Formats: sequence, C-alpha cells, structure tokens
Amino acid sequence: QVQLEESGGGLVQAGGSLRLSCVASGSIFSINSLGWYRQAPGKERELVASGRTNEIPIYADSVKGRFTISRDTANGAVYLQMDSLEVEDTAVYYCHAVIQEHSWGPWRNYWGQGTRVTVSS
Repeated sequence: QVQLEESGGGLVQAGGSLRLSCVASGSIFSINSLGWYRQAPGKERELVASGRTNEIPIYADSVKGRFTISRDTANGAVYLQMDSLEVEDTAVYYCHAVIQEHSWGPWRNYWGQGTRVTVSS
C-alpha cells in the first residue's frame, strides 16, 4: 500500500511564499513521475507542475516563473516552492505520483489527501 503525505499548506498574504512537501511511503519498486495538482472552489482539478523521472518538468502557464518543483525520486519526495503568491492560487493542492509497487505490477496513480493554500489580498 502506497501513501502520499503532504505538508506545508496554510494562509499567506499575496506576494508571499509557501513551500509544499510530499513524501511517498509504503511498497514502492519504482516511481515514474511526481507532481502537484490543485483544485480551487468550484473548479476542476488542474495540473500545477509535474514531470517524469529524469525529464524536465512542465508547469501550468499561470505559475511559470513563480513556482518551482523539485523531485527526489530516490526518496519518493516532491516539493513545490511557491513564490509571489496570488489570490488566484488559493486552492487545495494535491501531490500526485505514478508508482510501481512491484517489478511485475502495473503503474498506478496515487494521490495525497490534499493541503489547503489560502492567499489573502
């Protein structure tokens, strides 16, 4: 059983910064990708930043130049440094990973429980 545990959300003023962390634990044979998604109230979940192992990550246009993803695949960790936060960044942020639990098993999608980020004006 694989679990993703997030931390680092909170309340911050516009222009401020937050750093989100996520660590995968459990039965992990291999990790294909690590990333972050978010879901704002009344909206669908959307990609924030993500990337396959050893590939350059992709970012949503709305966060380019402000957010930076860093991945530590060997330790199953992924981080999201969020700078110059805007009110529009308010959302629940979800960690996502594509993981293979065993060498013979399929790749599966895993999600964290979500961490709330609120940006005030």
